[in-house]
Amino acid sequence: MSSSSSFLFPQTQSTVLPDPSTYFSSNLLSSPLPTNSFFQNYVIPNGSQPEYIHPYLIQTTDTSLSVSYPLLLFTTAVLYQAFVPDLTISSTQTHSREQNRVISSFSDLGVTLDIPSSNLRFFLSRGSPFVTASVTSSTSLSITTVHTIVSLSSNDDNNTKYTLKLNNTQTWLIYASSPIYLNNDSASKVTSKPFSGIIRVAVLPNPDYVSILDKFSSSYPLLGDATLEEPFRLVYQWQKEGYGDLLMLAHPLHIKLLSNNNNGKLTVLTDFKYQSIDGDLVGVVGDSWVLETDSIPVTWYSNKGVGKDSYDEIVSALVKDVQALNSSDIGTDSSYFYGKRVGRAARLALIAEEVSFSNVVPTIKNFLKEAIEPWLDGTFQGNGFLYENKWSGLVTKLGSTDATADFGFGVYNDHHYHLGYFLYGIAVLAKIDPEWGQKYKPQAYSLVEDFMNLGQRYTRIYPRLRCFDLYMLHSWAAGVTEFEDGRNQESTSEAVNAYYSAALVGLAYGDSSLVATGSTLMALEILAAQTWWHVKLEENLYEEEFAKSNRIVGILWANKRDSKLWWAGSECRECRLGIQVLPLLPITETLFSDADYVKELVEWTLPYLSSQGWKGMTYALQGIYNKETALENIRMLNGFDDGNSYSNLLWWIHSR
Repeated sequence: MSSSSSFLFPQTQSTVLPDPSTYFSSNLLSSPLPTNSFFQNYVIPNGSQPEYIHPYLIQTTDTSLSVSYPLLLFTTAVLYQAFVPDLTISSTQTHSREQNRVISSFSDLGVTLDIPSSNLRFFLSRGSPFVTASVTSSTSLSITTVHTIVSLSSNDDNNTKYTLKLNNTQTWLIYASSPIYLNNDSASKVTSKPFSGIIRVAVLPNPDYVSILDKFSSSYPLLGDATLEEPFRLVYQWQKEGYGDLLMLAHPLHIKLLSNNNNGKLTVLTDFKYQSIDGDLVGVVGDSWVLETDSIPVTWYSNKGVGKDSYDEIVSALVKDVQALNSSDIGTDSSYFYGKRVGRAARLALIAEEVSFSNVVPTIKNFLKEAIEPWLDGTFQGNGFLYENKWSGLVTKLGSTDATADFGFGVYNDHHYHLGYFLYGIAVLAKIDPEWGQKYKPQAYSLVEDFMNLGQRYTRIYPRLRCFDLYMLHSWAAGVTEFEDGRNQESTSEAVNAYYSAALVGLAYGDSSLVATGSTLMALEILAAQTWWHVKLEENLYEEEFAKSNRIVGILWANKRDSKLWWAGSECRECRLGIQVLPLLPITETLFSDADYVKELVEWTLPYLSSQGWKGMTYALQGIYNKETALENIRMLNGFDDGNSYSNLLWWIHSR
């Protein structure tokens, strides 16, 4: 993507973004910084909330780090992990000048957190059953707990392993790289004589796991990279220290994708499990994993095509929908709603091509040009894209001074949603007017790179993969705001649209690398949505009480599953279904490929239908298993979601 990525939108100074310099080490400040990362709470001023670094919730202050092996709590409406500071690690010495904790390095699969005032450096690796600290100079340590200590015992003559039992039934193992002398000072505190070296703590969820944790206690990961090596193939590679093999934990989607061709380098310990809100985390031995997903071709049109006997009905709707297009009457300055209208119009062009009715395409092309160009050349009066270099990325004109404008786009919320709609329109326009496409190619690639840059982190003007989480294998939507439950994402289908649209941009420009990247991230996003958002009783991923009441998750947080939405309560089932379906595209068929699940979801939703716009999304899914009834229902609609149209619904049903 490098050839066209040098375009920079006009620069601005945001008045609403927090200052990143407080909690990033100075060597990182000159490069683009992450805005939707798994450790975001740690780098937001006063960020006092924990983050979920599987399998632990970890909270930090300027003097200490607290570890929680969280309790999983649930009702019919919500599923969440409760943070309790089971162990808090700090120094017994107080420094005359307290220093901020800082992030000194980060990677796709881990983050290094320094607490200079306690001489502690933590290597927080995602999926490590151990929390690893380097005590950088001789320091007396303090390990405190909110529980009562039942016993502390040394397990060997070398004083390099201890067992700590607490009155909440938890047992923790403490390992050290050289002898450490621990004393049980009080009912809730353990201290050490001065020590330097590596110390590791791990909860013991099952007494049978002691020998496994012992065996792998000496090898620890520093950082971990995730690399898209080729289409539909992702490779994890950890840098490790110490000796012996590396033990990590895989979530259910990892297990599904772990390739058979890991060449015997991996051992999956199926009976070694840690509890998680994401499903059981299973032990995997090996410092390199290969994850492979089935290939999903990215296409402009429907998978099966539209029968010619349906052309007339679709053409009739197209004529009316195209006649209603008027770029001066889009009626919004919002980057989100504006983008949806762009995407809606672009769909009409592809539907017209698919049903061989190309004489409406010039009108659509003119509409798209008039609608999109002002956002790309800076002439749109009400809003527009600008670049800010505090965190390195696009903000909107409105969002640069108002954190709530454009759904928080100016504080890095929802970038893949908004830009995905614009990119869909750009891809279609570049396809039908290649000359226009070449003229605006630098701007198009700048929009792609804002959320989908895969280049070297230190050489680009955008951070690496702003939204997509290469450990969880899906995106996060919430930006540089502190949240009790970490990052979150509501609409998986709009995330899928972002990577699908980026791949279409690649198709339009003949860029096979962009097609490969977009389609791979799209495929992973689809699998993650099917794993964690689509609630299936038979999979036993979620507690039965929650699963019985919900066929789809509203907002998925790092540390919570919520049945409600940001803008609607959990009782609005049509809203919950609709926001996980729109925009209706050829790729929607792959996202909702499980017809049995779709039927359950639709039947769960149907009794609650009231809005015309959401009815369209529900009936669209109904068409997957009952085409005739869905078609009757769609023909009776008299209103549509602002990113949808009657033409699009008819195209969808007639291409089942």
